[in-house]
Amino acid sequence: MKHLSLQPNRFLKSIYGSLAFLLLFGTVEYGISSETSKVQTQEEVSKIPSYQPRFGRKQPVIVVIGENRMTELTDFMIPYGVLTSAKIAKVLSVFPKTGPVQMFPALKIEAEKSFELFDSEYPEGADYVIVPAVHYSDDPALLSFVQKQSAKGSTIIGVCDGVWVLANAGVLKDHKATGHWFSFSNLEKEFPETTWIKDRRYIADRKIVTTTGITASIPVSLALIEAISGKEKASEIASSLGAKDWKPTHKSSDFYLGGKDMYIAAKNYLGFWNYENLGVRVSDGMDEVVLALQADSFSRTYRSEVFSVSDQKQIRTKSGLLLHVDKTQSEAANLDSILENLNGIAAATAYDKNLAEIESKYGTNTAAFVALQMEYPWRK
Repeated sequence: MKHLSLQPNRFLKSIYGSLAFLLLFGTVEYGISSETSKVQTQEEVSKIPSYQPRFGRKQPVIVVIGENRMTELTDFMIPYGVLTSAKIAKVLSVFPKTGPVQMFPALKIEAEKSFELFDSEYPEGADYVIVPAVHYSDDPALLSFVQKQSAKGSTIIGVCDGVWVLANAGVLKDHKATGHWFSFSNLEKEFPETTWIKDRRYIADRKIVTTTGITASIPVSLALIEAISGKEKASEIASSLGAKDWKPTHKSSDFYLGGKDMYIAAKNYLGFWNYENLGVRVSDGMDEVVLALQADSFSRTYRSEVFSVSDQKQIRTKSGLLLHVDKTQSEAANLDSILENLNGIAAATAYDKNLAEIESKYGTNTAAFVALQMEYPWRK
């Protein structure tokens, strides 16, 4: 069974440790630090600075990077899909090396461009580098790429726990930043030279942008579109996604690991006899944003895991990612069930649709636990 978390080992160990504490003392809350940020709201910077063309480029170059061994699915696919569909930049996916990439908590893609190849094609560097959460946030090749791109003047955007890569690379020093609720207190302790800000879905400080949890990826992508092509274009893309806005406002205090969450995590994880393998049918041209949200949500229940299904060995998503198929149609007969194909729905509506289906299958507490992991204000 896979670990179904942002930073898998850290998250699971903390759940077990906190559960033991709960059994002994009756209550525990794990999440953002209780200290109030010393930086006042009016002093916080959230808007991404407007794009300034460089090197005679007609469009900015945006790279969405990852790490081959394990990269967070939605942190990677959502910005890639949203920004590619906007057609306002050259958007590339780039990894330390070419070959298969295991996404977590589900699916597998092919890395078709390496850091070395990108550097040879774009020696001046990217205009924007988007960094998702990865399992190995101290990977030397990853840190070196981020450091070099930052030195070349790229704007570095850390999505969710991608902030650990930025912090480990040293580019957050003397900057304001935010992060996923679960990591916040550890980030404060380990990187005191960064000013950590709550109650913002994303924060831009000069050429560094960071976000809160998984569900900040659509808002920050729209904010980047606004920075490059203006508010009208961002509004157009937001409408196509079903997103009401991309404001940075956020209520961090709503997200913490309470006793009910630890109980449902332990109950689901240990109840292996109830574990389900679920399929989602995929085909060429499929919307990778909707696919990622569905596979990610159902693989965070601690009750289920999602596999892609097709008689093709590989398929190309709507925005050009090469997806390795997990199961053939005949192999899918051994799965517990096939999820509804959501291709074609507005991506931002997928959060509630997936959570409603999870609630129907596994109960309200499990759906709430999934929303908590994704830092989504479900029924808040």
